[in-house]
Amino acid sequence: MNVDITDFRGLATIFCALAFAAVVFWAYGPSRKQYFDDAAQLPFTDQGEEKADE
Repeated sequence: MNVDITDFRGLATIFCALAFAAVVFWAYGPSRKQYFDDAAQLPFTDQGEEKADE
């Protein structure tokens, strides 16, 4: 079996595509929905602490 750099590049491309798909699934998967919904509401929460004008 003759393996050259092109074979490694092809495998690297497949590995990177799979890793990208895994990250996208992790980020947009159903288990992260509540986390992102909570994070989206952070700017609208009332902390009770306001910065004083200097």
